[in-house]
Amino acid sequence: MDYKKIYEQWLSNDFFDQKTKEELESIKDNEEEIKDRFYQELKFGTAGLRGKVGAGTNRMNIYTVSQATYGLAKTIEEYGQEAKDRGVVICYDVRHGSDEFSKVTAEVLAGYGIKVHIFKDIQPTPVCSYAIRKLNAISGVMVTASHNPREYNGYKAYWEEGSQILEETADKILNHIKEIDDFSQIKKVDFDKALDEGLINWIDESLIEDYINDILSKTINEEIDKNINIVYSPLNGCGNKLVRRILKERGFNNVHVVKEQENPDADFTTVGYPNPEDPKAFKLSLELAKKVDADICLATDPDSDRCALEVKDDNGKYHFLTGNKIGALMINYILSQLDKNNEIPENSYVVKSIVTGDLPKPICNKYNVKLKETLTGFKNICAIANEFDKTHEGVFLYGFEESIGYNYGDFVRDKDAVNSAMIISEMAAYYKLQSKSLLDVLNELYEEFGYYENDVISIVLEGADGQAKIARIMDYVRNNPLEKVAGLNTQKIVDYLKDDTGVQKSNVLKYYLDNGVWFALRPSGTEPKIKLYINAIADSEEKSKELLKAIENEMRQIIDSVE
Repeated sequence: MDYKKIYEQWLSNDFFDQKTKEELESIKDNEEEIKDRFYQELKFGTAGLRGKVGAGTNRMNIYTVSQATYGLAKTIEEYGQEAKDRGVVICYDVRHGSDEFSKVTAEVLAGYGIKVHIFKDIQPTPVCSYAIRKLNAISGVMVTASHNPREYNGYKAYWEEGSQILEETADKILNHIKEIDDFSQIKKVDFDKALDEGLINWIDESLIEDYINDILSKTINEEIDKNINIVYSPLNGCGNKLVRRILKERGFNNVHVVKEQENPDADFTTVGYPNPEDPKAFKLSLELAKKVDADICLATDPDSDRCALEVKDDNGKYHFLTGNKIGALMINYILSQLDKNNEIPENSYVVKSIVTGDLPKPICNKYNVKLKETLTGFKNICAIANEFDKTHEGVFLYGFEESIGYNYGDFVRDKDAVNSAMIISEMAAYYKLQSKSLLDVLNELYEEFGYYENDVISIVLEGADGQAKIARIMDYVRNNPLEKVAGLNTQKIVDYLKDDTGVQKSNVLKYYLDNGVWFALRPSGTEPKIKLYINAIADSEEKSKELLKAIENEMRQIIDSVE
């Protein structure tokens, strides 16, 4: 149906609330805005829903959330009464609409006789994963848009293992969503009524105590400098309470919180774009760090599943470390310390995504730990842990990806910034006792294994036209293979959409060049971006950086040339 007709239906249908109608009325003279809100339905996939908050089929609102939850409810019904009784865990973060969307989700699930376990307050994403496993729930929903701009919110769906749904479950949910052509068909039970009837239940605080204790059980070393000076910012998200608590219980008492970013703020007024992958997010942290002479600065994203890091050098200057560098440091620390204590479990695995840098490979080889690669996203990384639960063929030791997501252990089946903040702090404190910074340790790794320079270049292309251009870029690069890039020969091209790679199909192209150098191109699954990943290796830092820049420049020219 034409987007304009759908817009007019929303305006004229008495089912939609007055606030929605007033919002739509306010854009009646803005054709582009109407088109963007109604040219498609907000797509439900393995990342669930994610979009701007507002009225329209291509927006996050109580109606699109209800529709997604209907699909989830009908999928759960397929597994019978036991699955309905096991119920669904619901968590939410600080964003606009999160509280309301979580309650609507609970009301729809209750409408289909499905038990709900819901938190009374905001919680980090890893707590949702943990609670699913702890409560033996059939599923879970985390209402969050992670690190997206403030205009966004989202709806992550999880399955019984505690990891986000994979394609098979997403397809089932989507097929049920397609059954709904009238939002008024969706059943609901009023939240308070469902609470009284026992269909909706508040989650007991004891679960958080268990979560904290399980993280503390991952402590590796007590011979550390617990006086290490730490600056922490939750970036106005939901990490404040639990990150501070885990650091305190671990014995770190010299922790300084960025006051302006301590409390929840759905507008992220102090930071703008609340993505700690971007060094700009550390502006206020660095101001505080210089005042207190901090050794490290930690920052977590709004739903506190991702953790970023800045490290002070010998001259008092702070350096931002990418997710590739942090992940490699953590792998080296965990494996070296477990090895020293003879505590590496037999048949252990480190798992990373196909677009994450390769420095972990020689580190894992050194300690005889297997390294496994999978598609981008922790749903795929933790799918390996889920498989090991069934086959007992391996032990999931550590998982990470370049987008500052890490997880040590398997009691959470998602990336976990609370856990990571503790391990990073312990790691920095261990090396500080040896008069080393994490920069010193990183340079030691480069000296031993070669200089690995990595980068992720994100090109933002918004709206329907942007999505179409991203598709054209992928088609062009797919159909016009490059024989040479930055003076290096192409050794192999892997097309994860068409080739048999041993993992599920995905729109990713990866070029393997001479000397272990590679780059990959993929559209983001959660943002209007196309991403270029580069892994450059050389025998010096200067050469590896030059090589990375040369590949970036050449690929940018190709991307820019696509009309």
